[in-house]
Amino acid sequence: MKIQTPVRAATLGEYAHQAIQQHFKKSVKPEAAVLQDSEPEHLHQMRVGMRRLRTALQVFGPALDLPKAANIPQISKIAKKLGAVRDLDVLQPELKNRYYPSLKKAEQKELDAVFRKLQKQRSHHFAELEKTLHRGHYQKFKKAFSRWVKHPEYQAIAEQPILKVLPDLLLPLISQLLLHPGWLVGANLAQNQSSSKLDTKVIQALLADQETQLHDLRKQLKRVRYQTEFFTDFYDPAYAAQVEDFKNIQEVLGQIQDYSVLSEFLSAELESDLATALPTLDEQIQQRKLQLWQSWQPIQQRYLAPEFRNTLRLQVMCPVVSDLSSTSEVVVTVGTNGRG
Repeated sequence: MKIQTPVRAATLGEYAHQAIQQHFKKSVKPEAAVLQDSEPEHLHQMRVGMRRLRTALQVFGPALDLPKAANIPQISKIAKKLGAVRDLDVLQPELKNRYYPSLKKAEQKELDAVFRKLQKQRSHHFAELEKTLHRGHYQKFKKAFSRWVKHPEYQAIAEQPILKVLPDLLLPLISQLLLHPGWLVGANLAQNQSSSKLDTKVIQALLADQETQLHDLRKQLKRVRYQTEFFTDFYDPAYAAQVEDFKNIQEVLGQIQDYSVLSEFLSAELESDLATALPTLDEQIQQRKLQLWQSWQPIQQRYLAPEFRNTLRLQVMCPVVSDLSSTSEVVVTVGTNGRG
């Protein structure tokens, strides 16, 4: 969604209000359809809306004076309930459509039992979601945000022009991202040898041992991507391309994590090591993780390079629209797309 905003009038508070208003509406609009449970996309959109709303509060928090019920922990609780159902909505068709047809009959039989368990789990998680959306805490949450959107209150910093404070908002994000230890996981493996020569067992052991670090890096990338997306129209096209790069890296790390979670989940449900219970599926998963690791390595080396890191820092320090007294208009884009 694009909002026409005069640069001279675009204070931090005004911009924050636009973002929060938009994402609050997107968060609650699908509620009735979610409770009907007729189409998974409604639940997905509500989950994305909650995540974006949470991001808006994280970005603009220093400028806001919000009611007690309108807080990040409350949004996180709702998003978690939505996510528990959404994850199963994604997992079942993935197993059925991508892997099931290629399995041997004996393995398909094992997976059939898993599908039945998945359906029971989904019913349980959806019942918990229904309770959450009908409880008083959720109703107070909606009322609090509705009141604030109509009558916003701010901290003193909200009066500052958005262009003046943009670097101060974004530089800490970039610093935290670049300092994340996940960038160093297996970095030495790429030195002096090509990805094609890497030992599969070494990579499998590395991913098993360091997946928590990589998963945390993925979450950090998601936060940075969501937050930087708010400000693409204040920078040149290179900035927008960098935001897209954050998204692509998040996808690669997300898939690595998804396959690890899938393996652990199936092993737990089958009460057996996946390589023993479903050897064909296990081999497919391991091969896919190796391919993703090979995709990850050049990304990793790029983000460890001093020149690239310096360019990234400089990029957020230089908004394109630098004349704060300008009366021209810019199109302010509040991010709406991306992996859930």
